[in-house]
Amino acid sequence: MPQSLTHLPSSFAISRLSPDTALPVWANGRFASVTRTSGELSIVCPEEDVPADIQSDRGWSLLKVEGPLTLDETGILSSLLSPLKDACIPVFTISTFDTDYILLKSATLPEAKQALSSLGHTITDGTG
Repeated sequence: MPQSLTHLPSSFAISRLSPDTALPVWANGRFASVTRTSGELSIVCPEEDVPADIQSDRGWSLLKVEGPLTLDETGILSSLLSPLKDACIPVFTISTFDTDYILLKSATLPEAKQALSSLGHTITDGTG
């Protein structure tokens, strides 16, 4: 089933901090995903918000799957990730209660758009 996605503006960073680090104030912007495990605190947010001294992988683009999706739907991410895998495009995914997000390196965005649109998925540019 073809999905509608929105390319959110900004370049994003995936950051890693010690698992006992307090949630930093810079992780509270217009988009932030925070995951704490026993081994790390991972934060995804606009790279402009991340201080230079934080261990981060920068230069990621963010695609939002338009929803809301229900929690019992199946195959949504698979239908999107399969063509990206076939195009050898690495991804980082985030799921929320309402939808899914796919991060991919900004340099691969044109190729990703082609791979997804070839299967009927649509990608529009968002405003934030």
